[in-house]
Amino acid sequence: MNLTAFRLFKFLMSLLTLAVSLPAYENFKVAVYCRAQEVNRMGDTAWLEARWKEVSSQMHVDKVYIETHRDELLVDDATIEAAKKFFLDHGVQVAGGITFTVSEPNRFETFSYSNPQHRANAKKIAERTAKHFDEFILDDFFFTSTKSPFDLAAKGTRSWTEYRLAIMVEAARDLIIGPAKAVNPKVKVVIKYPNWYDHFQALGFNLADGPNRFDGIYTGTETRDSVVSAQHLAPYLGYNIIRYFENLAPGRNGGGWVDPYASRYGDRYAEQLWLTLMAKAREITLFNFVDIAQPVTAAHRAPWQSQETSFRFDQLPATGANFASIAGQTFTAVDKFVAQLGKPIGLKSYKPFHSVGEAFLQNHLGMIGLPMDIVPEFPTKEPVVLLTAQAATDPAIVDKIEAHLRAGNKVIITSGLLRELQGNGIERIAEIEHTGRVASVKDFTVGWRLIHSEKAIIIPQITYRTNDSWELVSAVAGDNGWPLLHDADYVGGHLYVLTIPDNFSDLAELPADVLNAIRALMTPHLPVHLEAPGKVSLFIYDNGTFIVENFRDEPVGAAVTVALDRMAIEDVLTKEVIKGEVRNRVQRWDRPPVPEKNAMAFKLAPHSYRVFRLK
Repeated sequence: MNLTAFRLFKFLMSLLTLAVSLPAYENFKVAVYCRAQEVNRMGDTAWLEARWKEVSSQMHVDKVYIETHRDELLVDDATIEAAKKFFLDHGVQVAGGITFTVSEPNRFETFSYSNPQHRANAKKIAERTAKHFDEFILDDFFFTSTKSPFDLAAKGTRSWTEYRLAIMVEAARDLIIGPAKAVNPKVKVVIKYPNWYDHFQALGFNLADGPNRFDGIYTGTETRDSVVSAQHLAPYLGYNIIRYFENLAPGRNGGGWVDPYASRYGDRYAEQLWLTLMAKAREITLFNFVDIAQPVTAAHRAPWQSQETSFRFDQLPATGANFASIAGQTFTAVDKFVAQLGKPIGLKSYKPFHSVGEAFLQNHLGMIGLPMDIVPEFPTKEPVVLLTAQAATDPAIVDKIEAHLRAGNKVIITSGLLRELQGNGIERIAEIEHTGRVASVKDFTVGWRLIHSEKAIIIPQITYRTNDSWELVSAVAGDNGWPLLHDADYVGGHLYVLTIPDNFSDLAELPADVLNAIRALMTPHLPVHLEAPGKVSLFIYDNGTFIVENFRDEPVGAAVTVALDRMAIEDVLTKEVIKGEVRNRVQRWDRPPVPEKNAMAFKLAPHSYRVFRLK
């Protein structure tokens, strides 16, 4: 075969490859991450071709990340280039990846960035990767957990958090970004932050520095199964963390990252994928090239899959179904509506950099239908602001609360923050105390209605001065009671105290009528309010669209309430129109009720969502 014929043959083969590949999704990109262990085998074209077929036959792939190092395995240049060529020949974009681990099996043993040998290795790996790629991403592990003699000597009298924050800023600058750009001035260095954001500072992840220092960031949205996974993360985190990181680096949050681990059922994996995309991620990366090709078996079929659920196990391929098949079904479904969603909006919650306290609480609030939006600066222009115990890290927080109230706004503080601020100035706004005592409660009051729950919930006892501030929602045990949501007016504003159960997940065990009242009182500025039991979430967008998702194992009836000028809602996918029913409000016992809002009721299948538009 002469050169001309050979080139023609290659051209025809490329057309054939394109012809059989699945079409691209219109509204987001899909990437797959290849670990160094897999990349090291990619010199074997037959092995690579077979693995690629297992993945690409089930979903469209736009991009692959080719990892150069993990667990002291540094892939050789020739194999990296062979892998690059394979994917480029298949019309797929390529980028590099690095995992700075010494041994993942040894509790994710990281590099010690005070160890001269580790420092030299880190620099070498960054330079090697920049030589091959114009973009590379750092997987989860660009932090340090080591307490070696090198670390002890470098730490001195600083706390571990202070030392690690400082050493990782220096390592990013002098060992990764600087050397990489010296080799390849065009290289884009992206850091992927994992899902455990409330603990970052203790291991050296520096959100006050990294999002500005690196060329881009990426978001770990993997929540897996909160029961069997050791992290026990609420599913709502998969949405909430994308929005938080977008607020950290507007326009530079590259996407979300999901793995198939600790997912007892196929729809738990699918939920993580669609939550990532509902948060308006630009790209979604599946970890990893081999594990997403693992087969899906009957054991992955959830008991509720005979119902009209959003993920349909029975629509997977009859043979050869794998986790990429679940992803493919999910991406096709979400691609039909995600472009119709506007910008996500929610209740702003201020989390100062390096803050601790009530870890991951906003995700549990998201699980009870409060749309969350975590921000790194106090949102002075917002009419309602939520503050958890994290806000106590800001030494000026009481002054900021008072200024916001004086401007006629509302500030909601949790019982955990109240405890932190006692004796630190909160008393000048209202004399409300976290007593340190707890109560076991099953009964609640909203207005004059007594509402019973079968489950006992442990709450802190909050006390106050009668007629100086007011209980809006109460918890009752015997002849005693305590505020669940409390209101103290101050100048032109209102300070609310939200009582948080000792077990955050017990928020979702509160009766639906209690949750309905809390939602309406805490988010009066939002255009949609949810009425539903716990473990039903609401996602709102600025163009009149919203999503309601049921995370429960059984179907639920739910409703939304909206302004009177909105007469109906339309299901974006089915085009069903649900007309509103007017709800009246009693102003006073001696006056007739007045129309207040419209309510639209609907059903939700287990672990399923519905997408609506206000009419």
